[in-house]
Amino acid sequence: MPISVAPPPDGWLARVVIRHLVKTDLPALEWEGEYRHFRRLYTDIYQGYSQGRAVMWVAELPGSGLIGQLFVQLDSSRTELADGIARAYIYGFRIKPAYRGFGLGTSMMQIVEGDLLRRNFWWVCLNVNRENKSAMKLYEKLGYRVVAAEPGRWTYIDDQGKRQEVCEPAWRMEKQLVWSTASK
Repeated sequence: MPISVAPPPDGWLARVVIRHLVKTDLPALEWEGEYRHFRRLYTDIYQGYSQGRAVMWVAELPGSGLIGQLFVQLDSSRTELADGIARAYIYGFRIKPAYRGFGLGTSMMQIVEGDLLRRNFWWVCLNVNRENKSAMKLYEKLGYRVVAAEPGRWTYIDDQGKRQEVCEPAWRMEKQLVWSTASK
């Protein structure tokens, strides 16, 4: 059954602030409980962010709160995803349903890619659920290409302390970043 979503307010996109996450934003990442099960995961990502191994981005609409989130892993034991030198990995990219399809995702990706270039990263990759056609369309529009199939198996400890296993078959996509006047 499709979820009914109220349309965003007029002129909202011009008021959105895309910024680095601050610690007090962590509870808002749960989106009124929808992602509460990721509470410990968000805290772990924040720890890596505090240590310079990750970057956490949010899109905030004043008066409405966080409406988007995106995380970047700068290094990983899986160097084909992030090597800490030239390759970074984007994940956890979400836009609240009412705000999708208006250009916010494109804006967030462009800001993140510009930031990665300033950090001297030349490649970025991400995994996209094989069933998520709208995300595939966005990434392809932004210049990403499929380079491998991913089994999408991973685990996390939920907010109740239980290990959860996830299986989300995905496509790994990547893009070589290039300098432009917009990224300088």
